[in-house]
Amino acid sequence: MRRLAVALLVVLACGLCHALTFSNAYLSPRNRERARRDSTQFIILHTTEGEAKPSLRKLSKNGEAHYCVDRNGKVYRIVDRSRVAYHCGVSMWRGRRNLDDVSIGIEVVGYHDRALTAKQYAALRDLILELQQIYGIKDANVMPHAQVAYGTPNRWHPRSHRGRKRCGMGYATPSVRNLLGLKERWLSDPDVKARRLVVGDDYLAQVLYAKNGDKLLPYKLPGAAGAKPAEVATGPRTYVIQKGQTAWDIARDAYNAASTTYIFPSGTSLTGDKIKNWEVLVAGTKVILGDADAAGSPLQTLAKGAHPRNLIGEAVYSPNTWYIRPTGGSIQGSKLNAKTLAAMPPGTQILVGYARGGPVTSQRLPSQICPTQWDAPDTFYLIPGKTLQPSGDIDMRRVPPGTLVFYRN
Repeated sequence: MRRLAVALLVVLACGLCHALTFSNAYLSPRNRERARRDSTQFIILHTTEGEAKPSLRKLSKNGEAHYCVDRNGKVYRIVDRSRVAYHCGVSMWRGRRNLDDVSIGIEVVGYHDRALTAKQYAALRDLILELQQIYGIKDANVMPHAQVAYGTPNRWHPRSHRGRKRCGMGYATPSVRNLLGLKERWLSDPDVKARRLVVGDDYLAQVLYAKNGDKLLPYKLPGAAGAKPAEVATGPRTYVIQKGQTAWDIARDAYNAASTTYIFPSGTSLTGDKIKNWEVLVAGTKVILGDADAAGSPLQTLAKGAHPRNLIGEAVYSPNTWYIRPTGGSIQGSKLNAKTLAAMPPGTQILVGYARGGPVTSQRLPSQICPTQWDAPDTFYLIPGKTLQPSGDIDMRRVPPGTLVFYRN
C-alpha cells in the first residue's frame, strides 16, 4: 500500500511538471524580506511597458513581480511564488483591496497596445496552468492588471475610478484568453456595479467586458490572418495630446513622473515632476513616456492659491486622506471642515487612500507597524522635523523614534 501511495504521489507531481525552465538571474534581493501569503486567489498579468533589461532590473530591485516572461519565452523568477510581491499597487476586486496580499504577479515584456510574441503566449500559458494547478485558481481569476487597478480621486476624477492603468488589457479579451487556455472571463466589473468605483476609462471598459472587445485592440495576434509579427519597440514612446485630452489620458499614473517628458508646441520641454500648472498642456503637446511602467508619486503638493479639492476632488474629507503640513504634523481629512481645508497652507503634502501607523519605537519597528508594506515603494515615512520621504530613501536600520508610517489602505 505504501508503494502504491508513493507511486500515486509521483504521478500527481508529474502532472504539475511542464517544459518550463526558470532563470534566477534577476531574483530580487528583497525576496527574503517579504512576508509569506496566507492565501492565493488570483493571478494578475502585466505588460512591462518597457524593454527587457531595464524592466527586469526594476522588477528585481523592488521585488515587483513573481515572474517575468521575456520575448523569447524565457521565464525569470523575481520573488518566490509563496511570498508577497508588490505588483498590483492600488487595487480592488469585489471590494477586496491590496490584492498583492492574495495574488501572484506575472510581468510580460511588452506593451498594452502591441501583441506579444508566439513564444511569450506559449510560455505564459504553461506558467499559468502550473500555478493554477498548485493553487486551485479558476480561469476567471486570471486577470490583467488593468482590470483590478483603480485610481483614487485626482485633479481629473473626483471619485475613485477604474481605469488607472491599461496594463495588460488584452489578457481579458476572448481571443487572447483562448491562446492562454482560459475558458472563463468576467463580463462586468463588480466594484463599478456596487458603486464602490466609477468608470474612468470608457475604452478600457469596452476592451475588458465587451463581447467583441478583441476588435478594439490596436493589434492582431501572431498567426492571425493578416497579422504582422509582434512589434519590438525600443526606447521611449511618443504621443501627441489631442483636443480635449489631458496628460492623464495618455500617461495615466506617470503623468507627473520624472521619466515623462512634455514638449510644448513652442519647443519648450519639461518633465512631469516639474509641471505645476497642468492647464498649460495644450493640444499638440508631445508626451514622451520613458522608464518601464514608471509612475508618478502618489504624493500631491498644494500650490499657492490652489484648493485641495482641485487636486483630489471628493476625497478631501476622507478618513483615508492625510495632509502633512510644511511646518510638520499630519491631519486626517475627516478631521477637517470647510474653513480649515481652505486655510491649508501652500506646500502641504497630500496622500489619498492611505493609513497612518506608528509611531516607531525601539520595541515597535516599521515591519511590525505594517508587516507587508513597510518597504513598499509607495510607503512614506514622516520623520520628526522633516517632510515625507519614500521608503527607498530611508535607512531602515536607523529609523528615528517618533517616525510615522503612511501606507496604502
